[in-house]
Amino acid sequence: MKNIKTSFLYIVFILVVFSFFLLAAEREGKPVLFCSTTQINDFVKNVVGDDCIVYAVLPPGADPHTYQPTPGDAQRAASVDLCFENGLHLEGKNWMATLAKDAGKPIVTCTDGIEPLIIEKSGQTVPDPHAWFDPRNAAVYVRNITEAVCKLDPINKEKYEARARLYLQQLRNLHAWIKKEVSRIPPHRRILITSHDAFNYFGRTYNIDAQAPVGWSTGSEIGAGMTPKRRIEIIESTKKMGVRAFFVETSVNPKLIREIARETGIKIGGELYSDSMGEHGTAGDTYIGMMRENVLKIVKALE
Repeated sequence: MKNIKTSFLYIVFILVVFSFFLLAAEREGKPVLFCSTTQINDFVKNVVGDDCIVYAVLPPGADPHTYQPTPGDAQRAASVDLCFENGLHLEGKNWMATLAKDAGKPIVTCTDGIEPLIIEKSGQTVPDPHAWFDPRNAAVYVRNITEAVCKLDPINKEKYEARARLYLQQLRNLHAWIKKEVSRIPPHRRILITSHDAFNYFGRTYNIDAQAPVGWSTGSEIGAGMTPKRRIEIIESTKKMGVRAFFVETSVNPKLIREIARETGIKIGGELYSDSMGEHGTAGDTYIGMMRENVLKIVKALE
């Protein structure tokens, strides 16, 4: 029995040592970065290229409002050099900040410097966390990320800044393209009805009336749910406004919005990327890709 116990402990020791060397080989001396959402993960990768190792907590299609971190997330946080979050309570109950704090790691809030839109729902006033839906805000994310990684890894500062300049130009081009595409929609048809209140920045920037029946949160913390009275109001008001289409979202259960669309007789205009980018290999697997695909669907359904 003693020999078996000794052998078991020896195997555990070998596995721990092997894991240590495997992690060291994976890092190759590079900084390791940990991102909360798919959008932030994409922004970070566009800045750091292959000079850092980048991980994301959320997989494509996951909902940051309701996500519950796993023990694996905590283990990953303990092994990284720097964490990134959206902030503004996008990460429900501030789970990314908690992961970083528990691991003793620094964290960058990518929305720092952005003046958030304020939403009033059910008598509560909350900041809208979906700031990336304005590419000019996405540029703020990128600048915050660039500043942080340059401080973390000054040896590669010039490369980080060069990549950031290129990506910021791409964001400016995206903004100009969206304005041109949206201009094809007659002003009286620019009503965007979605599963949850994620498109307010997009609506403000491109002169579209963005509305949602549920509220900004997909979870239970703020604004979620719908009363029978509210449901009737939504059905009646959308008919009166002449809404041309409803849109579902890839990271939100579409059941409610599909039911309302069916009751109003209004078509579903397509599935939009909102709190998450698309699966790897899809047209929406980057920030620019998700924005492009969303705009194409919105314009086609509303023009």
